[in-house]
Amino acid sequence: MKPNIGELRKKYMDNPPEGMTSKDIRNMSEDELLDMDYFLNEDDLFNDEAGVEDFYIF
Repeated sequence: MKPNIGELRKKYMDNPPEGMTSKDIRNMSEDELLDMDYFLNEDDLFNDEAGVEDFYIF
């Protein structure tokens, strides 16, 4: 599933990540934008797995 690049670009242009400007976002390729979004939201990927963190079977 490929997110709508236009919506993603607008999201980050309206509120650019720290150290970036709207112009930086505007000039990014689709792949760069998707990579940035993935890494900025990487921690959110596993939030729905309750109890997984610090769970070990010995």
